[in-house]
Amino acid sequence: MKFTEGMWKQRAGVSIDWMQNVERVNINHKKVNLLLNKLQRHRGDTLNSPTISTEISSPHDGVVGVKLVHWDGEQENGPNFDIADSSPIVQVTQNNEDGLKYSSSPLNLAINTRPNELGFLFQGPKSKLTSHSFRSIGYAHDISTSRSNFANGIYMQSQGFVLAAFDLGVGEKLYGLGERFGPFIKNGQSVEVWNEDGGTSSELAYKNIPFYMSSKGYGVFINNPGKVMLELQSERTTRVNIAIEGEHLEYFIIYGENPKDILRRYTALTGRPALPPAWTYGLWLTTSFTTSYSEDTVTGFLDGFRDRNIPLSVFHFDCFYMKSYQWCDFSFDSEMFPDPASYIKRLKERGLKISVWINPYIGQASPIFQEAKSNGYFIMRSDRQVPTVWQWDNWQAGMGIIDFTNPAACEWYRSHLIRMVNLGVDSFKTDFGERIPFKNVRYHNNADPVRMHNYYAQIYNKLVYETLQNHHPRSESCLFARSATAGGQQFPVHWGGDCESTFEAMAESLRGGLSLALCGFGFWAHDIGGFEGTPPPALYKRWVQFGLLSSHSRLHGSSSYRVPWIYGEDCSEVLKECVLRKLTMLPYLLGQALQASRDGCPLLRAMFLEFPRDQNCYTIDTQYMLGSDLLVAPVFTEEGTVTFYVPEVEGQKTESKWRSWFDQKKTYESGKWYTETHDFSTLPILIRPGTAIAINRTLKDPLSDHLSGLELLVNGPLERDMVVEVVDKEKVGEVAKRIAVSERAGELNVSDKTIKVTQL
Repeated sequence: MKFTEGMWKQRAGVSIDWMQNVERVNINHKKVNLLLNKLQRHRGDTLNSPTISTEISSPHDGVVGVKLVHWDGEQENGPNFDIADSSPIVQVTQNNEDGLKYSSSPLNLAINTRPNELGFLFQGPKSKLTSHSFRSIGYAHDISTSRSNFANGIYMQSQGFVLAAFDLGVGEKLYGLGERFGPFIKNGQSVEVWNEDGGTSSELAYKNIPFYMSSKGYGVFINNPGKVMLELQSERTTRVNIAIEGEHLEYFIIYGENPKDILRRYTALTGRPALPPAWTYGLWLTTSFTTSYSEDTVTGFLDGFRDRNIPLSVFHFDCFYMKSYQWCDFSFDSEMFPDPASYIKRLKERGLKISVWINPYIGQASPIFQEAKSNGYFIMRSDRQVPTVWQWDNWQAGMGIIDFTNPAACEWYRSHLIRMVNLGVDSFKTDFGERIPFKNVRYHNNADPVRMHNYYAQIYNKLVYETLQNHHPRSESCLFARSATAGGQQFPVHWGGDCESTFEAMAESLRGGLSLALCGFGFWAHDIGGFEGTPPPALYKRWVQFGLLSSHSRLHGSSSYRVPWIYGEDCSEVLKECVLRKLTMLPYLLGQALQASRDGCPLLRAMFLEFPRDQNCYTIDTQYMLGSDLLVAPVFTEEGTVTFYVPEVEGQKTESKWRSWFDQKKTYESGKWYTETHDFSTLPILIRPGTAIAINRTLKDPLSDHLSGLELLVNGPLERDMVVEVVDKEKVGEVAKRIAVSERAGELNVSDKTIKVTQL
């Protein structure tokens, strides 16, 4: 939200009280409390004028939090993000003449407390990161809203906003803020952190995360689950302006020696990505959305995959496995599936895992609606004299929304999930969670409806994920979630939502995935072939290539099926090759996933995340690193032309080369751009120099023996000794084998002599 018109004027109806002075300081062990006020010329300036109470704290080394409070009279009903506190060592030094220094090594905050010279300066070990300079902290009053009634005179209310502005440096670039499908670099954009169901071809986002990362070596996390408004060089060209409606604004500055270090600290605060089971990395097939299907349809699809020898790991039943108007009743439509337990058993005998669609809404026609209503399990209206469920027709007619702040409602909803698990369901697609009302709403625990709007996705996904954890081994839990907020990375997997069947939508899906990954989400998927529309064969094949080089891979559409042969048998061949290639990579992918759970670094990596010293990488959004060692450049053209950049590797020996996955004698020079044309059997997949990658060419499904047939691809010479970890396919949080690899005087040494080694 913009409050100004240029540098000199404020928007009509808006006035801003800017803090310019530190009235007093109180140091209490690891916390510092400041009372900020406006320009002070004499004692009279303390009257009829607001203050902002400020608390400085640190929950983790290299992280400094600042909480700004205008009025503190409102009861805090939440919800709030769960922030982990590791009790870091903090140093506070005060100089009465200049100010004070707050240090949570290696991050320092210098506060200027000289009269009327308020300033905050955040510094890393070597240089300035960002700052609050002149007119950067304030409180805005807006009298242009319906809240203001001039007839009330001196008692007239205004809408208030707490403001904080961060200075930007020359050439500084900004990233993140969730799964955003517009420009990858966020400079110049106006962003509202507010979950909405808007598809991928709009400025709206399903997964809004109030965290952004700067190319200057820091991140900013705004600790508020409600609506956060940001102007990223779009109001003041030298600043990021942040506004929150209400009386409080808290943020954390997160230092990092490199972008991975920022993510490590950010996910230490908000939660590391959990690990999906090994079977989830195989191919998922769905019924699609509004298509007509029955047992015979599904069986025909599965037979088609079997007859073409295309490995398939998961089958997903989308919404219409239930009767129309009854979503969710957690029951298979008996007309299409007369004996779902027996049918699911037959599917599992094929070696398939089963996923079903759910959402947190109950249509009025659902047979369980009245039970939920009578027991108070729905979100209620606050503007009626008698208890009234909040309902609308926008999705399911007369639907109510489960109130997950009510423990009894949670247990009731969980009981229906367990009923599905007992049928043989292995995973839930937790769809929706964005269409959550925030006006005239009352929650069981009196939570703030505005803060609940985004946070609802968190408690929805958490409940479903933990239900699976309680009824499966811990390493067997997996969602397919669409909505999320900060911390949602703890409940994987997430997918990109409703994209169109175009090359442009394929590219925007990648931009969204890269932005989400820069917010600590380790695992991500998208609808292969696009959701809306029917993909032409060329697009289908190119999207299949991209989809099978994502952490998770699902064929899904809206009104048309995504089985390959309806697009041509050549599409079946391409799909088969891509699935087998991903299975070959699975030992490598599981190792990278384990690392993500340890340090928060995602499998899908923006180029600058892996190569922060190569300035060319900071603008690239059409290619990515799949883990640390594989470069992938999807083909976004019908004719197969693709342009990609090969980054410079720090410390790389001159004889080291990037090599093609397909033709390992083909090499690429670092620091150069390439343009190639690929047929549908290949795309640019490059192996990083100086690496050893575990693969297994014998795998035909994700749960085959990963150790039998294990192979190391070594693209030497190696820069350092390394240990390759091979993850246990049954317990993906554990290592089944560690292989030490080193090179001395050109001779390669591998600790396990039984493993095949291929030197490229």
